Parts: sequence; structure tokens; C-alpha cells
Amino acid sequence: MRRSALKLLAPFAALSLTGCMTVGQSGRDLLPEQTSLAYFPKKTQTQNLLNQLPPPQRQVAIAVYGFTDQTGQFKPTNGGQTLSRAVTQGASAMLVKALQETGNRDWFTVVERERLDNLLKERQIIGEMRKRYLGEEQIDPNALPALLFAGVLLEGGIVGYDTNTVTGGAGAAFLGIGARTEYRQDTVTVYLRAVSVRTGEVLTNVTASKTIASQALGASAYRFVAFKELLEAEWGITANEPDQVALQQAIEKAVYGLVLEGVELDLWRFENMAAAQPILSTYRAERDGIYEARDVQAAVRKAGSLSELTIVEEEDDNQREGS
Repeated sequence: MRRSALKLLAPFAALSLTGCMTVGQSGRDLLPEQTSLAYFPKKTQTQNLLNQLPPPQRQVAIAVYGFTDQTGQFKPTNGGQTLSRAVTQGASAMLVKALQETGNRDWFTVVERERLDNLLKERQIIGEMRKRYLGEEQIDPNALPALLFAGVLLEGGIVGYDTNTVTGGAGAAFLGIGARTEYRQDTVTVYLRAVSVRTGEVLTNVTASKTIASQALGASAYRFVAFKELLEAEWGITANEPDQVALQQAIEKAVYGLVLEGVELDLWRFENMAAAQPILSTYRAERDGIYEARDVQAAVRKAGSLSELTIVEEEDDNQREGS
């Protein structure tokens, strides 16, 4: 009976190994490095786009008072709904990080506003200590200079989190040996707008979305190996893209679009506008639906960097529209 069981498990083991190889190839980008040690996450493709933006004519002082979850959704569970939010509440920190990474910290001077009360309290403590121990009636401006002020405010938030936007799967079984695959996509959407501090005018706004992919593979086998003796075996693996990584990429994409929209509207400028024309042309092609994000990413990878991008021209856009 043992030999019969081994013969039965042989094709199931081969099927399991094949499924494992499939997950390794299709879910390689979804699974983090398997390690028990702390690690620094790898840069996303949107981070690389932000880092490679050419320098501006001058830096823009910018402030973020809050970038909140405006969906109001709670995380669903098998037993019902919990009080945990469906998306992370740390979007403001992600936005500040994305702003600092734009053009390798050349584009924006980000001033602290989200926890402004803490900053003011600490400055007040410094002033009181200097008065008490140094006898200063007027605080030395070299020791405690005035705070920087921002010319532009960034407002907005997470405006959409749609689950099960795409679902599907497939499966097959023969003589008690079967395999199945399932997939699901969610979508997170962020909205970002720039407001002039001087006039209160909404200068420009951008919306960006990112899909969150989940994939499951499994295999099973069952067979009667003897009278009233049933052998059953199952194997499966699931790969889920982290929600916060998807949200981070959506925010970075929104910042990237905000910079280029501002250049289009002449709110700010690149240091070398002539050299940045291919970047603007590529952005317009993606924004207007002529190119998809994967096409632009492939073009950047082929060029070697964003600054070397030269493939998107107006005639190419017209040809794509005609087709």
C-alpha cells in the first residue's frame, strides 16, 4: 500500500513544484525578500522617476498640513467589519518623503506643519530658557531665527479604495488530482492639489491610482488507496501586494504629475526647459491616454534614465491616435 501511495503522490509533487515555480515568476515583484532581518525596502519605479527629475530653476517652499484618508472605509474580515482602517493613516508622512525625494531634494523645501504645535512649544521653551539663564529680553535671531514660510500648500487625501475591481480564476482536475489559480485586484486613488498661499487660488490638481494585486495558487489530490482509506493532500501559496506600498506609489505618481502639471502651467520651471521637453511630451502622452504607464516605464528603462528620454515625439502621438 505504501508503494501505491508513493505512486499517487509523485504526480502531485510534480504539480506542486510546477506551481511553486509559477508563483516565483509571476509574484516575484509582490513578495518581499524572505528574511527575518530588518531591511530597507527597494526603491519603487515611481521613486526612481521622482529622483531623476531635472533640477528646477528655483526651489519651491511647500507645506503639508494633512493628507488624510477620506474614504471612511474599514477593513473587512471573515467575521464582519473591524474598526481597523482599510488603508494606512500615514499618508502625510509618505507625501512629505515623496516631496523631499523629488529631483534628489532639489525641487521642494518642505516645512513642518502637521505637528506645528510641537515645534512652537519647543521654540517657546528655548526662548524661556535663554531669558532665564542668559537674561535676554529680546531673543537673539542668530540663535532662534524666524520660521520658514511656504508659498504653496498641498491639500488632498486618499479619495478612493475600491476592492475586487477585477477577480477571476481557473482550475482543473483529473482522476482526483487538480490545480487552481485565483487572482484579485483592488484600486487605491489619491487626489493632490496645490494652493497659492498669497491668493488662495487652486493652482493645479492631480489624481493618481494604483492597483493592488493578489494571487493564489493551489493544488490538491485525493484517492482511495484501499477500501475505506482515502488519501488527501493539499498545497497552496498566496501573494498579496502590500497596501501601503501601493499607496506610496500612488502618492509618488501624484507628486510627479503635480511637478509636470506646474511646469505646463508655468507655475515653476526646469532649469533647462529645452532638455526637459521629452519628459513633458512623455507625461502628456500618458496623461492623455496615448501611452500607458508600462509603456512609459519601458521607454525610461530603454533610455537608461528619465533625463535621457527622447522617444516620445508629437508625430508618434499622432500615429498612436490614428491607430
